Amino acid sequence: MAASEENSALFPIFILTIMAIPIVPYTITKLCRFASKKSKSIHCQCSECLRSGKYHKSIFKRISNVSTCSNLTLLLLWVVMIVLVYYIKTMSREIEIFDPFNILGLEPGAAESEIKKKYRRLSIQYHPDKNPDPEAHKYFVEYIAKAYQALTDPTARENYEKYGHPDGRQGFQMGIALPQFLLNIDGASGGILLLWIVGVCILLPLVIAVVYLSRSSKYTGNYVMHQTLSTYYYLMKPSLAPSKVMDVFIKAAEYMEIPVRRTDDEPLQKLFMLVRSELNLDLKNIKQEQAKFWKQHPALVKTELLVQAQLTREFAALSPSLQSDFRQILETAPRLLEELMKMAVIPRNAQGHGWLRPAIGVVELSQCIVQAVPLSARKSTGGSPEGIAPFLQLPHISETIIKKVARKKVRTFQELHDMDSQERADLLIQTGGLSSAEVEDIETVLDMMPSLTLEVTCETEGEEGIQEGDIVTLHAWINVKRGNSLIGALPHAPYYPFHKEENYWFLLADSVSNNVWFSQKVSFMDEAAAVTAASKAIEESMEGSGANVKETSKVVAEAVEKVKGGSRLVLGKFQAPSEGNYNLTCYCLCDSWLGCDRRTNLKLKVLKRTRAGTRGAVLADEGPIMEDGVEEDEDNEDEEYDDDYESEYSEDEEDGQNTKNKKQAVNGTVNKHGKAAESSGSDEE
Repeated sequence: MAASEENSALFPIFILTIMAIPIVPYTITKLCRFASKKSKSIHCQCSECLRSGKYHKSIFKRISNVSTCSNLTLLLLWVVMIVLVYYIKTMSREIEIFDPFNILGLEPGAAESEIKKKYRRLSIQYHPDKNPDPEAHKYFVEYIAKAYQALTDPTARENYEKYGHPDGRQGFQMGIALPQFLLNIDGASGGILLLWIVGVCILLPLVIAVVYLSRSSKYTGNYVMHQTLSTYYYLMKPSLAPSKVMDVFIKAAEYMEIPVRRTDDEPLQKLFMLVRSELNLDLKNIKQEQAKFWKQHPALVKTELLVQAQLTREFAALSPSLQSDFRQILETAPRLLEELMKMAVIPRNAQGHGWLRPAIGVVELSQCIVQAVPLSARKSTGGSPEGIAPFLQLPHISETIIKKVARKKVRTFQELHDMDSQERADLLIQTGGLSSAEVEDIETVLDMMPSLTLEVTCETEGEEGIQEGDIVTLHAWINVKRGNSLIGALPHAPYYPFHKEENYWFLLADSVSNNVWFSQKVSFMDEAAAVTAASKAIEESMEGSGANVKETSKVVAEAVEKVKGGSRLVLGKFQAPSEGNYNLTCYCLCDSWLGCDRRTNLKLKVLKRTRAGTRGAVLADEGPIMEDGVEEDEDNEDEEYDDDYESEYSEDEEDGQNTKNKKQAVNGTVNKHGKAAESSGSDEE
């Protein structure tokens, strides 16, 4: 019985240990992350973004940010641990080891005369005949009398001094650190112990498994429903125009579950009249087109109208119930667009190629939703192939101001961006009629916009040339620079009600055949993760090429410096196709900003297979791209770009103007025999 009481007393210590093992390291990690957060603001500081309230942290918002479910759970667990520590400390005072010398107040090894003398003194103080207090009686019987007996009996004293126990050597004991009521298997306690074992060891894991499996069977790791992925996969077509991407996007299962209320009919009718011009309806048969539109599934009608309300900035007229649905649609839009992008570039043919045209359409739709710009604004006008859409993302800029600025021969967004700040301010104030404060907001946004550069090479590791069937390694560096010196930042998006991080898509594609050879998502927000990924990729690449440790360390150190300087590494592999020359294009597309996308032309020459082995083909460039001034090559590149990269709103009549704005660079290698084995040319916008 005494052993079971001792084991029961250890139960709080056991629970405290089990709780402390994961909680203490997790708390330290969380505090370190909180302390390492940069105090520098990474969101736009223009008046429109500040007025939106998206980044305003009131006292209640600060409390809500801290009072997350994980933080509250962590705090509760720490409270439980503190209570256990206090309980154990109190319990340790009550449970003391039986020490007869200490009980009698003697030094270890005291003589028998001293023991008897001390016993008589304590008897006068605690004996029931001298002290009527029941507690004194209990203490005398349980402690003093037992201690005196243990020290006056020669055998008991010898055992105590030799083995630490009056009864002699004690055997090895094992116990279970459980509460006493669970260890008592008599009566109802046996049933409680059985229920406890069944509940903790069987039912709890079973419930967790059922909840996890039921959720994982419905959602992917990106919290997108499997039904949505299936719908996107089968509705995606290689010739899907950007305006038709909307029709696929709104058919997500998440949007089909949005409730349709009768009270929403009248507000949706009013919204339809406001956004009707953006619905691609045939104006010649407008009545039939309207009837056809309203015959669609009510959830599809509601979703498309609310998305168009975001694009046309007509969301102020929405009813409270529609406002709730509107926010739900916008909150899930980035995840759905990311999965839709993956469905566009997923391998569709025997060569493992995706589709370029729908991929660009998905990115264009994402840009318009984040910046609240209508898709019709991307239609080519004047000298701008992207239309007025990039202008409309700037604060205080309207179509009237764009027309005024265009009279001063500033027709493209790039021309406005490349102007000197003072010259741009004079233009916007004198011609556009803006105030100094509004011009300052525009300068703030322009400083937030990323400027991208691409460095792309392709090679076959360990070989001098690229031959058909070789496994080709794509090595690309994407660098971002901003006027405010930030690397990772949140885009200027005052009309998008949620925090949205910038994401970029790197595509290696053949614009003529509409095939995407390679794709990868790139982010500039997490520098530590980028450093780790780049270091690991380069180490594996160097080890495969047979480099020594010193060379590998040097290359890794250079890569880390480039990452910290605002670059991200894209490293991938693909199999070279059959022999021939291939004019490929590398795209870097931003899902948040308009007018920031970049592309680089890459000419690859695949040689006929002459090597033995099972290696795949090698990519080889045809040679250096011609320098500026060679109109024939540039015109061909423009035709490919206009036909495949530009959205359906672009016009071919702007080819000549686009040619003047192009810059070309060459990066190639030549093998020992003087034959061009690999070269890559860059043509950046």
